[in-house]
Amino acid sequence: MAPPGVDMRNSKEYSRKIQNLYHTLNHKYAKVQKVSHEEIVDAIVHGIVSAYVTEKEAEAALGKFAEFFVDLNDLRVSRTEEITEALGGDTPATRTIASTLTKVLAGIFNDYHRLTLEPLKKMGKRPARQALEKIEGLNRFVVDYCVLTSLKGHAIPLTEAMMDYLKSNEMADPDANQEQIEGFLAKQIPAKNGYEFYHMLRRESETSGAGRKGKTKAVKKTKK
Repeated sequence: MAPPGVDMRNSKEYSRKIQNLYHTLNHKYAKVQKVSHEEIVDAIVHGIVSAYVTEKEAEAALGKFAEFFVDLNDLRVSRTEEITEALGGDTPATRTIASTLTKVLAGIFNDYHRLTLEPLKKMGKRPARQALEKIEGLNRFVVDYCVLTSLKGHAIPLTEAMMDYLKSNEMADPDANQEQIEGFLAKQIPAKNGYEFYHMLRRESETSGAGRKGKTKAVKKTKK
């Protein structure tokens, strides 16, 4: 049965193209160093920042956070202006990141009385994901990023630039949404290669023009 949102007549063709893409990118890019976050909240912060800017911009911004903020609690109580400065300037994207960070961190602190989500690791992957989805302010990209890099689950986080790349190159149904495309990709790419594929696809989408500076769009919020 074809995954939801994928034309039954084209699902085999999409699958073939995704496999070809994986092999092409594997040859094009150097071996990917898998990222793993021991603390789920660290994955959340990384995910929120990289959801709204390119990965290169996110890495630069996150590198500055250590200079600007003592720890996550300091980040939680910081003003929007302070966070946007650390992010490189006041733009719609950095303001969204700043407000989302403080909102999410405050929510976690209020619910768990500290800035850690370690209890989620004692749950099964599905309940842990559901707990993340209940955190106000987290969108699907961030949840998927946490599942992939901290909960050791199988997920392919997708920015809008990544989805645009797949659709414009006829590797996904043009009418499919984020959840549908991710579900399709998860069926094509084994869990052990999930981060590698995510990283290479993101890099390709951002260097091909879809995700260049100022072009990366915010992904939609997870439905509650």
